[in-house]
Amino acid sequence: MKSKVLTPRFIFLTTAIISAAVCRLLSPIDNFTPVAAMALFGGAYFTDKRIAVILPLIAMFLSDVVLELFTPWGFHNTMVYVYVAFVLTSLIGIRVGRNTSVLTIAGGSLASSVLFFIITNFGVWAAGGFANGFVGLNTTYVLGLPFFAPTLLGDLFYSAILFGAFYLAQVRYPALIRVK
Repeated sequence: MKSKVLTPRFIFLTTAIISAAVCRLLSPIDNFTPVAAMALFGGAYFTDKRIAVILPLIAMFLSDVVLELFTPWGFHNTMVYVYVAFVLTSLIGIRVGRNTSVLTIAGGSLASSVLFFIITNFGVWAAGGFANGFVGLNTTYVLGLPFFAPTLLGDLFYSAILFGAFYLAQVRYPALIRVK
């Protein structure tokens, strides 16, 4: 009996997300990581939308565990905001997957970067990172701006790699194309 889950497509998508999670651990540039790209890609291409959210989330969590064990950049008091942004990025990916094109992928990547910036910096402020009130929130966003450029560039770069590699793989190996 042929497995409906372990298809060549599922294996390719899963391997791509795991590879991206490993790249996150090896990035020499702070915030230039494939985090949003993993969620966007999974959301766009897994047919089971529960897997589209859960599998990238598991890869993210496991890479966070490794970071916690071997670096000073592991878990922190605003992780819930990071994970909320990550799940929302998967949902953006589901939307991108309805009409995958260079424009929708770039737009989804840009939207997820902005969403991540807004949510995680709000989390820093809510956790007491800066003074209460609008001034403190504004300060949090202003101080977060230098981190936005590498985040956006990393999201765009890794989205191009993941989506581009999958496109080329589908051209070469038609078994990867989703049957509707």
